[in-house]
Amino acid sequence: MQQPRDFSMYGAVDLGARQAAVKRRQQAAQSQAGGGSEFVIDVTDATFTTDVVARSQTVPVVIDLWAEWCGPCKQLSPVLEKLAEEAGGDWILAKVDVDANPQLGAALQVQSIPMVLAAIGGQLLQLFMGALPEPQVRQYIGEVLRVAEEMGMPPRTGVPAAADEGEDGPDGQPEAAAQPGAPGAGPAMAGAPDEVLADPRLREVQEAVTAGDLDSAAQSLEQILAASPGHPVAKAWLAQVDLFRRVSSYDPAKVRREADERPGDPEAQARAADVEFATGQIDASFDRMLGAVGCTTGDDRDRARKHLLGLFDIMPPGDPTVARARTRLSSLLF
Repeated sequence: MQQPRDFSMYGAVDLGARQAAVKRRQQAAQSQAGGGSEFVIDVTDATFTTDVVARSQTVPVVIDLWAEWCGPCKQLSPVLEKLAEEAGGDWILAKVDVDANPQLGAALQVQSIPMVLAAIGGQLLQLFMGALPEPQVRQYIGEVLRVAEEMGMPPRTGVPAAADEGEDGPDGQPEAAAQPGAPGAGPAMAGAPDEVLADPRLREVQEAVTAGDLDSAAQSLEQILAASPGHPVAKAWLAQVDLFRRVSSYDPAKVRREADERPGDPEAQARAADVEFATGQIDASFDRMLGAVGCTTGDDRDRARKHLLGLFDIMPPGDPTVARARTRLSSLLF
């Protein structure tokens, strides 16, 4: 699996987290009325942030990019839908009609369809292009589940991955699982699994995030922190939920334009850094805010510094990317 190069944020509309959640519930109700599945969802420019990126913090999401006119898409989509149903919630299939969502298709750098990606812990990975036969698709899904388990997201139903360790990939060569913490990898909300499994409050938060209800997740995390100030998991999760709530209200094209036009504006740079962080561009996000700290003074510098520290809170303790950024921040401030 390869991470798409120079991945840029999808085009979103100005919907707050609550508005997006309402829309998702309406879409889910319509889907169920039409015989749809809870394991196969339709995703749009407006819902990608919450339905894919945020959801991927607790369960892997496989993204099927297709179009009505595409013959190979009609061969591949039923295979993916069948496997999603068989998995019973171990992973979610998100279907994106690239004709109906051109901004999202452009941001994902779709050059040919069908194209299949995976989102795991906020990180987007390219799986394959073209209509592969079912056995090879199963191998890719097995790889996704292995990576997710290494990042703290074990299968929920206990169904083992289709491919065994060391099994040959579609090209006949042994496939190696991507390592968590690789460059550009986003943090997984399922971190600290032992503590999560032992705390029903955190399990409730996971369920809320999986359902796309970020407001409820944030409220629950705030209650945990009120009862247990400094709770390490709750603090990191709340920072991450707040990030996705912010990003869900952004127009990414406008955010990028404002950041380019106002390099000395800490608020504009913070929004752009949020977009980068939410799509797994951790280094770019930190570099942007470090640049904002370096070119500002007074209150503006303090706002940029505090926003960067908030992004640090999302990352796992001891993460080397954070350590490097902290060193650079210290050199800028002293």
